[in-house]
Amino acid sequence: MQTAPQHEPAVAGEAEEAEKGPLRRCIVTRESLPKERMIRFVLGPDRELVPDLAGKLPGRGMWLSAKADVLEHALTRGAFSRAARGTVNPPPDLRARIEDGLKRRLRDLVGFARRGGQAICGRDSVREWMRSGKAGLLMEASDGSPRERAKHVGGFGLPVVTPLPADMLGGIFGRDQAVHVAIAPGRLAEAIEVEAARLAGIAGPVAK
Repeated sequence: MQTAPQHEPAVAGEAEEAEKGPLRRCIVTRESLPKERMIRFVLGPDRELVPDLAGKLPGRGMWLSAKADVLEHALTRGAFSRAARGTVNPPPDLRARIEDGLKRRLRDLVGFARRGGQAICGRDSVREWMRSGKAGLLMEASDGSPRERAKHVGGFGLPVVTPLPADMLGGIFGRDQAVHVAIAPGRLAEAIEVEAARLAGIAGPVAK
């Protein structure tokens, strides 16, 4: 059985500290991590808790490691209220909202790559990009066959992410479905890999 990590309680004023410097401090684990591995939250009207996935909304931010068990701990142990020094009203579907928001960000990033000629889909086209060194990142449909995925990507040594289902990937390319997508090396590929990692962390299992 997996054991839930032990977290130190957040303390008042930690939210201000978490906004300073190149790193951000998680209000649950107290770890200082690159903000790309975290989720920022702010308080909206009526003190509702708002996930700020772009990290740009005004207000004092509260940062969490992008992990399902850390989010669960923050919600059940009052970490947000302590960091905000007052009442916080999280929506009941907060985790689902974060997942949906990250998926939208991924869809937009892949769309930018497609329009810029930096993304291609289709098994044969993707394999051609891999063989010719044009691919920097592979996106495989999350609901695709693991066996087919391993057979397709094996031997090339490229990073692989599986954040979106085939119908969502297909919609980006004007198709019903897309199982295999290649992204050219560069900033968009890096951003997609970052967002895929955050989504994987938030969508992952909660440790018991």
